[in-house]
Amino acid sequence: MRFSALVAAALAVVSAGAIAGCASDDSGGGSSKQITVWSEENDASRIQATQRIVAGFTKKTGVKVKLVGVDGSQFDQLVTSAAAAGKLPDVMGALPLDAVQYLAANDLVDTDAVNKTIQTLGGNTLDPAAVKLTQYKGKAAAVPSDAFAQLLVYRKDLFKKAGLPVPNTFDNIGKAAAALHKDGMAGITAATVGNDVFTEQTFEDFALANGCQLVDGSGQPQLTSKPCVDTFSFYTNLIRQHSVPGTQDVDTTRATYFAGKASMVVWSSYILDEMAGLRNDALPTCPECKKDPAFLAKNSGFVTSMQGPDGTRPEQFGEINSWTISKGGNASASQRFVQYMMNEGYTDWLGFAPEGKFPVRKGDAADPKKFVTAWEKLKAGVDKKAPLSDFYSPDVINALKNTMSTLDRWALPQGQGKLLGATQGQFVVPKAISAATSGQKSPEQAAQQAQQAVQQIQKTLR
Repeated sequence: MRFSALVAAALAVVSAGAIAGCASDDSGGGSSKQITVWSEENDASRIQATQRIVAGFTKKTGVKVKLVGVDGSQFDQLVTSAAAAGKLPDVMGALPLDAVQYLAANDLVDTDAVNKTIQTLGGNTLDPAAVKLTQYKGKAAAVPSDAFAQLLVYRKDLFKKAGLPVPNTFDNIGKAAAALHKDGMAGITAATVGNDVFTEQTFEDFALANGCQLVDGSGQPQLTSKPCVDTFSFYTNLIRQHSVPGTQDVDTTRATYFAGKASMVVWSSYILDEMAGLRNDALPTCPECKKDPAFLAKNSGFVTSMQGPDGTRPEQFGEINSWTISKGGNASASQRFVQYMMNEGYTDWLGFAPEGKFPVRKGDAADPKKFVTAWEKLKAGVDKKAPLSDFYSPDVINALKNTMSTLDRWALPQGQGKLLGATQGQFVVPKAISAATSGQKSPEQAAQQAQQAVQQIQKTLR
């Protein structure tokens, strides 16, 4: 799923009252011929595309599917209302990790049905890191489907000209930002706005790379630890010394890089089709791009994981979207549906946005690379369509499809997904970043602000 700021709300948000009647008529048994499926892939074109996949499932199994698009920003509220009414959907899909953790923490997941689905698909066909991140207290809480990665995108032509190394460490990033911040070119552009989860996602990418965790193994907040304070300092210095003036968000960071006015940008892999000139509402505008819309695609490098001085290995932020099965629903039909979406319907599902849907299921028993091979041939883009391989080298494509090896998330390995969701919902880190990068607080004070906010949230969750 795209960042919340990018998800097109083409469908009206489904109200809690409307959803209260969405569950299967015979939700308790396996004989029902209808299930209800919620999907956070909720813009009009993707709902229509999902309907086409669903039609294939119904034709094969005879099970009818009532598909409901839901807005991710309303998800917790809708789930709470539906659960209270005893009308949860049978299946929920395109769920980010925090949503999976929310459902599992509230005992709303049929973990047996999810586990059986994984076993039927073949657990070894799913990326082990994705399987681990979608567990809750050691039990499978969802079937991981696809992922997008956070990337540090850089002008490899400018780096080569200046003799700079790949910006895959804090040291290399800092030196490059300083060296290239001149003549109307910013060293880097990255998010600073205080009321958008995109800022948290960007900072978390740097934090993971530097060994900064939201909490430790016992669940104690760690934002004032040395790795975290160091990350706040590094990020703040990058922005205040080598970036563009004013607050930066998901749109302005992309626009600045696309205009050829920044040597680096931190963005998700969803930038890939846009950088190649395949989306009219987000076209590159650099001087060279007028002659060649794909100029930046050809002259950009991509760091899929980086490492800070306090980190022990290269890591990166990413998001995994999943399918889960509700407790008390039609388990049998739901399992068949998720299996279909991860098998016969899987390539079409990935085809919604190949640049942001890397396959988490690589293949099946007969062909271990079946879905990766299919993904490489899928056409990305909106107004124009073409395979990513038309614009990006085999090395880039290989790095993208192998991002799961370094992908991690705050709080989830420590079993604190509920805390992560609440922290994101209250923009704890974005507010602290905004205060630091605007000069209102020092990095140390910003880290303390965030630490105290997380501690307060913890008290409300106990």
